[in-house]
Formats: sequence, C-alpha cells, structure tokens
Amino acid sequence: MFFGKLFNALVVACSVVVGTHAAAGQLQQVSNYGTNPTGVQMFVYRPANVQPNPALIVAIHYCSGTAQAYFTGSQYANLADRYGFIVIYPDAPDPGGCWDVHTNATFTHNAGGDSLGIISQVRYAITNYGVDASRVYVTGTSSGAMMTSVLAGAYPDVFQAGSTFAGVPYGCFGGASLWNSQCANGQLTKTAQQWGDLVRSGYPGYTGPRPRMQIWHGTVDQTLNYNNFNEEIKQWTNIFSYSGTPSRSTSNDPRSGWTRAVYGPNFQAISASGVDHNIPLQENDVLNWFGITGTTAPPPTTPTTTSSPTIAPPPPPSPTPTSGQQAPHWAQCGGQGWTGPTVCAAPYTCQAANQWYSQCL
Repeated sequence: MFFGKLFNALVVACSVVVGTHAAAGQLQQVSNYGTNPTGVQMFVYRPANVQPNPALIVAIHYCSGTAQAYFTGSQYANLADRYGFIVIYPDAPDPGGCWDVHTNATFTHNAGGDSLGIISQVRYAITNYGVDASRVYVTGTSSGAMMTSVLAGAYPDVFQAGSTFAGVPYGCFGGASLWNSQCANGQLTKTAQQWGDLVRSGYPGYTGPRPRMQIWHGTVDQTLNYNNFNEEIKQWTNIFSYSGTPSRSTSNDPRSGWTRAVYGPNFQAISASGVDHNIPLQENDVLNWFGITGTTAPPPTTPTTTSSPTIAPPPPPSPTPTSGQQAPHWAQCGGQGWTGPTVCAAPYTCQAANQWYSQCL
C-alpha cells in the first residue's frame, strides 16, 4: 500500500519513457561481482564487436523499472552494437524498483548503499572486461537520474561524465524516507554554495576532476517538479565555478521547443518545453556528450536561434486571472510572458529565479 500510494504517479509517468529496442544480443546477469551491501543486481550487455579497451556506460532504470525494462526500452545496447562499448544495467533491490538516493551511506564514497553496489559493478567490468577506466559514463531516468547524480557526487574518481533525465539535485532526497515530497514537489531550495557543498561532502577531501554533467527536464513535469531543474543548475554551476547564467543558449535544440543552455565545457542543461515527466531519451546526444561519438565533448551543436543567456522557460503561463486572485505557496507568480497572478498569498512573497520564472516563497 505504501509504495502504491507514493509511486503510482511515478510508475505511470515512467512506464513508457523510452523507445523500441533492437539490440542483437541479450543481457547477461553477473553474480558475486564484489562489495554489494544492499543486493543490487548486475546485468551487462557486451556486443559481439566489442572494441579493445572499450568505453562503459552505466544505464540506470527509473522507479518501478528494472534492468531488463531499461535494456529493452532504450537504445544504449543497440548503439553498443554499432560503436563497440559495454553497457551495465543495474537492477534496484527495493521492492518498488526505486533507488536508494536518500541515505548517508549511498551519498558517501565507499560507505555503502546502492551506489557502492553499482561502483563494484564498474570495478568488476574494468578488471574482467578490459574496460578503459578513463571512459566510464553514467546516465539514468527519474530515480535513475537521481542515482546518476549521487554517483557523480560520491564517486567523481570513477566517472568522466553523466547525463540525467528528469532528476533532482544531489542530496535533494536525503532523509529517513525513500520518498521526499518536499524535493519532488520542487519545494526544496538552497543557495548554489549549499548545493555544491552537498556534492563535495560525498567524497571529503577529494580534489580531482569532476564528471562533466548534462541535465534534461520537462517544463510541465508533475512528478519531479521543474524547479528541481533550476536547483540542479545552481548545484553544478557551483561545482564547476561557472556563472549562473549560460554562456550560450540555443533554441529548438535538439528538438523543437527544447532549449540547450551551455554554462561551460563541463556543464549543460536542456529544458524541454511542454514535456512532462515522460521525457523522451536522447541517446545519440548523450553518446556525443560522453565523447563516444562526435569529435568533441560537449557535443558540437549548430544553434538555430541564439537567445540571451538564460535558462529555458518553465511551463506555459496560465490564463489571465480574475481580479484579486493570489498565487499560493510554491506557485509561479511572475516571469517573462506570465499572465497569471503576481501577488502571493500571505505570508509569501514573489521571488525571481530567472527572467522567466518567479515563485511564491
């Protein structure tokens, strides 16, 4: 009953996030691969034409999903047939299929949790499959996107780049419960420094390079609110010491209505206008970001329209309100093109996040 109530919306939203699969081979389950305190299962896809010292992608399923579902529903294995890399599909031990993205153990380098089980899978692949340790990448959707951020924060020495679809900032789901409504609803805000400090706390004393990060989010996501996208931007720009405004922003990239904001060579954020939690994966773009395809990373993108340095707009504005209507707590209250209420219900005030989005806080 608990999982049914908490994750029903997430199950529905994520059940068809990815497309048709056509890989030539099958998944192989691997047991006894190393330290695995929570019982994460390991499934691996090795194409017939695997390259010498291949790259490795860890592809992490959504809440309610499985390794098999992400294998058949995404194109990573199909692309592995073409480019000769290896894919690991971890399988969550939780009965609801969600990842541990809330405990101190999973947040902390070599301390335990689901994250350590996944890292053991990566270490196994490096030792047994000849994976190039300098070309290990991670991506995921929803709960898998959250785990991608956890791995990037707690194990920056393992991964070279990450890509998240419909996730939240590292540490946002922290707490006693598997589910964090405050974070999911976009009600948890911090300064860029506070978010960055959370990432740095994942591996105290680490001074090496951080994985390049790419984040994707739909503006009308009702499962993991779009405000999480703005908070993630604050977090990763702080980690890379970038300005909070992008150096370049291109519209209709990579799809019509989507906007790519580039903050520097190590971080970019793609906003999908009008898209809900069921955000379509962009596997080819991800491979380009990782550097498995293309000639550079981040990917060389030809702008279709150059805009001023801002992140992409949030959900479309509501109709003009009746006179005297006030926006409730957490609601939008302003921004470019906004025609809804601009006065917040007491005791909240309208605070600007960027030129497109102000919120009652």
